[in-house]
Amino acid sequence: MNNLRLGDIAPNFDAETTQGSINFYEWLGDAWGVLFSHPADFTPVCTTELGTLANFKEEFLERNVKVLALSVDDLDAHMAWIKDINETQNTEVNFPIIDDSKRVVSQLYGMIHPNEDATMTVRSVFIINPKKQVKLILAYPASTGRNFYEILRVIDSLQMTEYKALATPANWEYGEDMVILPSVSNEEADALFPKGYKAVKPYLRLTPTP
Repeated sequence: MNNLRLGDIAPNFDAETTQGSINFYEWLGDAWGVLFSHPADFTPVCTTELGTLANFKEEFLERNVKVLALSVDDLDAHMAWIKDINETQNTEVNFPIIDDSKRVVSQLYGMIHPNEDATMTVRSVFIINPKKQVKLILAYPASTGRNFYEILRVIDSLQMTEYKALATPANWEYGEDMVILPSVSNEEADALFPKGYKAVKPYLRLTPTP
């Protein structure tokens, strides 16, 4: 099993998907990416997740994020399953689902945890930035559906760090005060944050969301 860590370069791969052949790096381009794995097609929790993912498309687009799903079933199963997802979740699946029946991507990203299940993928989430660096890794058991509001919250946090030199405190929601990175001097903070900031401690400086 490949043990990817934060900051690692996400492995590239070629794959067949429900929207045609892709090379992962070329498909991602200069966008952020979220790679989701699902234990199997025609499973109840996965059906609700992919429906939710489709309904969140605009939220991801606003953040310059592309989404890509996979399971260890083939394209024929995926295409049939998409009909069920669209019907039961009142949506239109609008993102590619990888045929990983040979488990190439699953093995590359360490999505199969043998002590959980020797053949099916756990519910993995990988957030990857435009530099192709892995910025977040989550693994849920097969029985637990993911919270997509939390995934969006993490993306907002990561992008604030990447572009604004800000971190997010516990339970942060968009619009609440943020933490200035310790690497930013007070002089730099004066220039970077025109709304000002409050120094609770020298290492804990809070500023409004930009």
